Amino acid sequence: MPRKVVSGPDYDDEYGDDYDEYDDDYDDYGETGHGDTQLPMKEEKESLKKSSGAVPVLWRCSMCMFDNHESMVYCEMCGVFRESFIKSSKDGSIKVNRIPSDSGKPLMPKSDSTKVPLKTRTADFGGDTEIKNAGISHEKVSSTQSASVGSSSGTGKKLKEEQSSRAGSSAENEDAAQKLSSDIHKLGLEKNEVDVAKTCLPEEYKPEKWMFADEESGVPSQLNLAIVGHVDSGKSTLSGRLLHLLGKISKKDMHKNEKEAKEKGKASFAYAWAMDESSEERERGVTMTVAVAYLETKKYRVVLLDSPGHKDFVPNMISGATQADAAILVVDACSGSFEAGMDGEGGKSVGQTKEHAQLIRSFGVEQLIVAVNKMDAVGYSKERFEFIKVQLGSFLRSCNFKDSSVIWIPLSAVENQNLINIPSDGHLTSWYQGFCLLEAIDSLQLPSRDVSKPLILPICDVIKSQSTGQLAAFGKLETGAIRNGSKVLVSPCGEVATVKTIERDSNSCDIARAGDNVAVSLLGIEGSKLVPGGVLCNPGFPVLVSNFLELRVLVLDVTIPILVGYQVEFHIHHVKEAARVTKIVALLDKAGKPSKTAPRFLKSKQNAVVQVTLESPVCVQEFSKCRALGRAFLRSSGSTIAVGVVMRVLGQDKS
Repeated sequence: MPRKVVSGPDYDDEYGDDYDEYDDDYDDYGETGHGDTQLPMKEEKESLKKSSGAVPVLWRCSMCMFDNHESMVYCEMCGVFRESFIKSSKDGSIKVNRIPSDSGKPLMPKSDSTKVPLKTRTADFGGDTEIKNAGISHEKVSSTQSASVGSSSGTGKKLKEEQSSRAGSSAENEDAAQKLSSDIHKLGLEKNEVDVAKTCLPEEYKPEKWMFADEESGVPSQLNLAIVGHVDSGKSTLSGRLLHLLGKISKKDMHKNEKEAKEKGKASFAYAWAMDESSEERERGVTMTVAVAYLETKKYRVVLLDSPGHKDFVPNMISGATQADAAILVVDACSGSFEAGMDGEGGKSVGQTKEHAQLIRSFGVEQLIVAVNKMDAVGYSKERFEFIKVQLGSFLRSCNFKDSSVIWIPLSAVENQNLINIPSDGHLTSWYQGFCLLEAIDSLQLPSRDVSKPLILPICDVIKSQSTGQLAAFGKLETGAIRNGSKVLVSPCGEVATVKTIERDSNSCDIARAGDNVAVSLLGIEGSKLVPGGVLCNPGFPVLVSNFLELRVLVLDVTIPILVGYQVEFHIHHVKEAARVTKIVALLDKAGKPSKTAPRFLKSKQNAVVQVTLESPVCVQEFSKCRALGRAFLRSSGSTIAVGVVMRVLGQDKS
């Protein structure tokens, strides 16, 4: 629901006297007049009194209830004809309903053909209405009554006969309606009719039986697991080593990676190169985009989302890791490295350990595995592990992670300690007897998958399908289900396409459901219309497209206050747009109650309601309707300054 905000004093009381002054000004304006044809004030008032004595003949519009002069054929307010045209739902013919005049006067007579503007309404997918004007010529209506009366004496006689016949005979009235309907059809009005697509409410959606999973199918559930953390903490090495141990990397590929890494003097990067496949990533030694890999545990089919840790690539991390159901936060145990991840270089900024933890929580992730990596470099020290646990644990609690939902795992990816089996090093086993990493992954709980809601599939990337060779939309199914042959609406372009193939884990499948990461190939649409940040949805339940939003935000650690007009990067699901803060509506207290007055600026740790205008429209939904399309992030100068949710979609701001 829209948030109720106290906007300030009662302006009617404060400016009441000023309105009186404006009335006096208008009186003076009327006395002076403009132009040579203006009447003196006294003569004008006398003429008004005379004219007011005559009672006007009116007819009331059946649509907007506006009283029109009897000479008007159509309503001056809404454009509806005095005789309204209604399309029959059964046979498609057009019928004419006689609208009786309130004054008891007969309807308008027939006369010469005149073009009269007819307004028709059509609804677009966003729910907004567009008004289209069409000029229609027909021989049954006239623009004014005086023209028909003065045309000829024969016409006047015909007028009287027609008026008396319409007033006394309903049978003749029906004949006239049918004749008028026939004339309109001859003019080809049917060709100009618009097929109105009705936007349904989410409550009206009814899922089909095929959308629900077969419990006896034996297919393990899918878990989307993001690997996040500070740069050089060993995320890619951990992911590559895990894949190698589980047999997902062949000996041939591993041998090739080891050989190439040694040739470039980066032997320790061999496992990381299983994830960092581009030449630029290997040359720079950092992950730049989110790498996707697949593995199986005893309980889950896991999708690994290896995210970049460098601060320059946080936008890529947001785009990829927003699909996560749970996360592994990788921490470097080495002295100085952990501190840099917390406080940034030199302690002057926020490190990516903190920023990634804040972002992951704002994605809706509640379950977290903290992998304290490189424990071999500190001799598997229990004291160092406990120090990290205390320092980082306090911060995670401030991000609203519950202690019961956080699992702490000491390990070494390079030495293969505590990854898929219990550790073999005595220095570690002497004080740690908990889960290994693979067991910790199996201990995670799947979030609820809602297939009973309409389809929503945000497009994370556009890739080349392995089965068809054509472009395919890749992303995570947030709600609903999809199968081959399904009709989908591609937003924001608004075109309807047909599902040709579906690929899950690089394998073709017939049906995909909420929670699955899939690549969908489409028929009936150009590949250029598929863009990251777009959405595949149900044609009857389209997502909104807007550039003017109201957000509830939490301001993070900022050095510069956020003012009205502040320029930001706006991130939502897989798209980022330049934006500005156009209004600070109110501050929120701990109970979520808005302040009575709007603040001039926002500072660290404040909760507020703000309005933002984007450079270009994005696919968006209110957070209460779709969480995946309702989470937003504001960034500036390479740092995340606020996280929040979409409260209201305000439409299009053309300013």
